[in-house]
Amino acid sequence: MQLSLLAAPAVCALILIAAAVKRVDIIGEFTLGAREGLQAAVELMPTLLLTVSAITMLYRSGTLGAFAELISPAAAHLGFPAEAVPLAMIRPLSGSGALAVFENIISADPDSFASRTAAVLMGSTETTFYTIAVYFAAVRLRADARVFISSLTADFAGFVFSALIVRLFY
Repeated sequence: MQLSLLAAPAVCALILIAAAVKRVDIIGEFTLGAREGLQAAVELMPTLLLTVSAITMLYRSGTLGAFAELISPAAAHLGFPAEAVPLAMIRPLSGSGALAVFENIISADPDSFASRTAAVLMGSTETTFYTIAVYFAAVRLRADARVFISSLTADFAGFVFSALIVRLFY
């Protein structure tokens, strides 16, 4: 038996033992935590609906596709595969949209430079706007421009270095 299979049951057992030693009402604490979690989910719902609606409109209207076509020649000139440009554009906006674009790239040719770059890009970037919306709404703060600039700069570095790393190592 692998030790990793015992990790989750061991953590659960340690929590139960610690709660018993400290005489903590586990069911009451769990219920309180679940209640707070549901409240947070309800409070996040408007922000999530706005984010998903805006992304869907941009994607379905063809705006993202047209912008990707506009950028593709410059990206290809810089060594970034043109096939992965739509992925780089949708990744900061939508995880599920990025997965759909990623699947299209991979299904065309799984061993191509574009597919490998897309795989590294998916692993090294984040759904930036979704993450910012969720985390800042959860703590009831407003994200200022510095948050977006630094996050998008990190995403851009992920895009550039995904192509570079694939070129260097594959």
